[in-house]
Amino acid sequence: MHKDQTPLVPPRIRTPQTPENTQQSSEPDTQPALPTKRVPQPPRELRLDSLDDNSDEYEDPDLFYPSIHQINTPDRDMSLQVPRQAKGRYSSLYSDDELLDDDDHTLWQDGELGNLQGSVYLSDTGRLAPATKEDNSQLATVIKMGWLDKNPPQGALYYQRRWVKLDVDYLRYFDNDKEVYSKGIISTAFITNVTSVGELKFEVVTSNRTFIFRAESEVERNDWVTVLQDCTRGRNLHSTMTPASALTPDYQGYLELRGLRSRLYTVVASDKVFLYKSIDDYRIRVGITSIEMNVGNVKETDRRSFDLTTPYRIFSFIAESEQLRERWVDAMRQAIGEALSNSEVADRIWAEPSNSLCADCGAPKPEWAAINLCVVVCKRCAGEHRGLGPSISKVRSLKMDRKVWTEELIQVFLLLGNERVNSFWAANVPPSEALTPSSCSEERRRFITNKYRQGKYRKYHPLYGNQKELNNALCINVQCSDVLETLSLIFCGADVNCSTGMASWPSPLSLANAHSQPLQAELISHNLNTELPRSEVGGAMEAVHYSAPPCVSHNGFLFKTASMARAITERKAREEFSRRWCTLNDGTFSYYESDKNSNPNGALKASEIVCLAVDTPEKHGYDHTFELYSESERLYLFGTDDPDSHKEWVKSIAKSFIPASAEPLLRLGFERIGRLKCKDGLNLQTSKVGWFALVGSTLHAYLADSQGEEIHLRKLNELSIQQDNEVLVLVERGRTLYIEGERKLDFAGWCGAIQAAAGSGGDTLSQQQLTETDIPVIVHSCIGYITQCGLTSEGIYRKSGVNSRVAALCERFRRDARSLRLKEGEHQVDDVSNTLKRFFRELEEGLFTSEDSSTWLNTAAVQDESMKISQYQMLFNRLPRVNKATLQALINHLYCVQRFSELNQMNLHNLAIVFGPTLFQTDGKDFNAGRAIEDLIQHYTLIFEVDEQQLKKQLEEITVIIQVREKLNTKFPSTEPGGHFICTVYLEEKKDTAEQHVKIPGSMTAAELTCEVLDRRNIPVKDKEYWSCWEVSDKEEMERPLHYQERVLPILHSFGTDSHLLIKKHLAMDAMVVYLGSKVDASKHGMMKFREERRLGLGLSSGSFHDRYFILNSNSLRMYKEVRSNRPERDWPAKSLKVYLGIKKKLRPPTCWCLTVVYESKKQEKPEKQQWFLCCDTQSEMREWYATFLSIQYDGNVWPQDGLQKTRVSRVLPDARHGNVSLIPLRGSENEMRNSVAAFSQDPLALFRDVR
Repeated sequence: MHKDQTPLVPPRIRTPQTPENTQQSSEPDTQPALPTKRVPQPPRELRLDSLDDNSDEYEDPDLFYPSIHQINTPDRDMSLQVPRQAKGRYSSLYSDDELLDDDDHTLWQDGELGNLQGSVYLSDTGRLAPATKEDNSQLATVIKMGWLDKNPPQGALYYQRRWVKLDVDYLRYFDNDKEVYSKGIISTAFITNVTSVGELKFEVVTSNRTFIFRAESEVERNDWVTVLQDCTRGRNLHSTMTPASALTPDYQGYLELRGLRSRLYTVVASDKVFLYKSIDDYRIRVGITSIEMNVGNVKETDRRSFDLTTPYRIFSFIAESEQLRERWVDAMRQAIGEALSNSEVADRIWAEPSNSLCADCGAPKPEWAAINLCVVVCKRCAGEHRGLGPSISKVRSLKMDRKVWTEELIQVFLLLGNERVNSFWAANVPPSEALTPSSCSEERRRFITNKYRQGKYRKYHPLYGNQKELNNALCINVQCSDVLETLSLIFCGADVNCSTGMASWPSPLSLANAHSQPLQAELISHNLNTELPRSEVGGAMEAVHYSAPPCVSHNGFLFKTASMARAITERKAREEFSRRWCTLNDGTFSYYESDKNSNPNGALKASEIVCLAVDTPEKHGYDHTFELYSESERLYLFGTDDPDSHKEWVKSIAKSFIPASAEPLLRLGFERIGRLKCKDGLNLQTSKVGWFALVGSTLHAYLADSQGEEIHLRKLNELSIQQDNEVLVLVERGRTLYIEGERKLDFAGWCGAIQAAAGSGGDTLSQQQLTETDIPVIVHSCIGYITQCGLTSEGIYRKSGVNSRVAALCERFRRDARSLRLKEGEHQVDDVSNTLKRFFRELEEGLFTSEDSSTWLNTAAVQDESMKISQYQMLFNRLPRVNKATLQALINHLYCVQRFSELNQMNLHNLAIVFGPTLFQTDGKDFNAGRAIEDLIQHYTLIFEVDEQQLKKQLEEITVIIQVREKLNTKFPSTEPGGHFICTVYLEEKKDTAEQHVKIPGSMTAAELTCEVLDRRNIPVKDKEYWSCWEVSDKEEMERPLHYQERVLPILHSFGTDSHLLIKKHLAMDAMVVYLGSKVDASKHGMMKFREERRLGLGLSSGSFHDRYFILNSNSLRMYKEVRSNRPERDWPAKSLKVYLGIKKKLRPPTCWCLTVVYESKKQEKPEKQQWFLCCDTQSEMREWYATFLSIQYDGNVWPQDGLQKTRVSRVLPDARHGNVSLIPLRGSENEMRNSVAAFSQDPLALFRDVR
């Protein structure tokens, strides 16, 4: 007997039963029959798109690495390795039997990746577990996957464990379930037979290959055979030359993959790139792997080489000629474009005539859709739909989001169409409120909010307000094909999660599936968490609007301060808190004077809460406090002394406003959780809502239409706040995430918390900011700088730096190692080397860990070399992940230092003396410390199992660096006494006959340099001739005349390799002086065309020129959208701008009278550089703007009143007889070196008296 609230719903249409299910079931006719299993379109419960997983998530496999014998390299061992069973041969996807004896196995080690996020696991049977279909992109064609043992084709006796995936087009096998790129692919169109053979085994047969797999059980083996037979049945290998996807090759041929001795046959087809061993393998469709180009980027690297970069791997290809490389690059870039934009879905949707016009404004060819509301809309309306939030309108592109568009979803849109669906949504639109294609944004926002959020214009269902009858009607209707009726019921209040009263099909979704109504199921699945329209029916129909029952309730006493409009910057004492009775009910958090009061002092709806922050214990007067941030920019602080009560309140409040799609965040011990807007990937035009939780140094995120991901903040490549503190930029490998400040109050809290979490969290290695390979940034930066600038420095690591500078460097690294860039000239080699030593000396727990440090020292005393090396290897493998990566990086560096000891005088023994006590943190009396370091350097290749070819390549690169530096120092010596710098300056044009090598003292101005060059060429300066020194950038195609008082040396230090100094006449200066003389004040305003420099994927710049109104005064340059605008879009300090004449031609400026403007902020923590372009209509207009800039920046002093001749000075060069101290040969102990320097300072000639 069923209860009233869960009525037994009689099936509306009886589904005919097949012979199979007639035999298996004796249920009455009234019970619905389950649909028969179809391949390749499997039942919904078995499809991958029903899993809680997103195909667009970045997984982190290690493509093509050896799976039988682990090969360690210097780069490779900086990452966490996957343990492998040791064998005698190397594995490669390039060989038929998966074994390769002689190939260069370093080929696949370019990109080590971290832990997998969001991988899909199957049950023991290998079948996908039933799950609710989420609204995101999935690999809809995957039919089955699981672990199988595979026997190599050449008949080896042993099996190799493989993760196997079957989709409609391919059978793929991988080293493990965490990989993106397969070891092998077999086209299902070319499989001729699948049979069971022997115990637990089955064969997959192609025209000339047989692949043998072994399952773990008989049931699993039979299941694989059945699914494979169903999938391959009827797919004749001669029916088409390509797999079922019917991808015609756009370009194909052989390419060499860098590091591999043979070539791979490569095929570019549509939006994919396929790799085959040979053309014969391509013909039978037995390949290595396929590369999805929607995440690819192609970059030319050499005359015949180019890189195909994905977030998971960099493929470095070599073509046979430069012309062929051009064709390959073009073909792959076209594949990327094809992957990112496809009109197939749009064309099919538009086949329904009403879908070719926007459902809201009537604009033609709409390219977006709200998939839960079943309307097709234009781009402008789609932007307003996004503003409603994904809980109301789930907006998807017809051209970009192809994986969302399942066949069922397309059929729903074709069945309904904008005309039919608007008969529900827009049944009562007043003509005065209707939109047109020319409607403004405000009108669109108001109309779309009324239409979908409020449901103002919808056609109300006769059962509206009767919840029981609405639910009952929904359960009955999903059994038939009337999708429009279902949509009407859902958006008039029917509960899509209501109980049907039948145990076999407990929900409307399962009921629709059971009655073979895939379109009904598709509509329901996209509305499982939709927020229903809010407005109620007016007039005669007095029905209560349906609202979901509250799922969270909690009450109790808390202590509260007054709400605030700004962040809390100081401790709140207990006296500032007031005791309040608080309740959380029906999605509303309320607080009362006491538990006796019925009227609350205040209330906060869960939908208005945007952030919840959990304070550290004892931060305020009460031990445990938390902060609530509201949509209206208010901050509420609550506290209690009871930790259990505090924990329960935090959990309950978070659960009340975090959506179901981000529910896993609630299981974390977060410090801050909430909603933020963000942009990522190639779509930087549209923001999407993301739910974030900060846990320690990890930021967990659930972005719209994607699964959860983790961002390791201490491993970020860059973390910065840009655009006037309104955008937080997080740069990690493979992507950049832009978090936007929609509300200043909670955004400021997020920025501070994320920056603090991204910094060093303590004095242990694991608490440092890390690189992607788990090496502390401070170690990586110091090693890199010394490798570039200090390997030839005599006594490197033995000479002491300046203590104050070393301390300052250590502090800056400790504060934010990521933001510090070591630069030659600004930082001294000895200061950097001592910073590295001090870091290791002060490291908590030490590099070798306090637990094992003594064991390392004892090992150094072992006499047997092989036993000692084996013991070192064992200890190395026992180290924590970060210690392990750091030790290998440091020993690799020291190995390279001692290889160039003839230049730096730091041999193996000297390095061991310096680093033994430092790394083991001893007082220097234990000689085993030095001996251990000496062993590690001497036996580096054996202990760390280093690939000697890779090491040889590294040493060759260092040799080239040294040679280049020597050549540069010979041509342009920068070690002149007195700190002078020798620079090449050109006269009038850049050519060999016009170059002059000039010694630039630190105080030399542009006018003095100009006069010196003119004097050398005996060129007199005539009246009204404005000779100037110009900074010219060939790459940026721009130039700038230096102000005559501007110092030259800082300009030289900021130069790039593509810039130079040029002395020539300033032809426009006379007109500029006349113009400025006629002006009353130094200001200007007018229209110019503006473009900002932005770079997106594929190496392409983004943006276009727009008309903007500018006002330039003595303080700032302000940009307005139009003349009538009251509030500037941008505001820059005028004196901080560098203005250049000219612009890059590839930007296609609308006129040739252009300025390039560069702004560099003066922030010490994170200097910021912006660049944008201004175009004027005439040359005189450009000249006037430029003259005004100069006048403001130099307070009207644009040109010397007495002319250029009066600026000449006489310079006396300092005496350079004795050279400098760095020429002293530094050898021996540190004390001996100090004594040598001191003696030389007192008597410079003493060094040469003993020379015989």
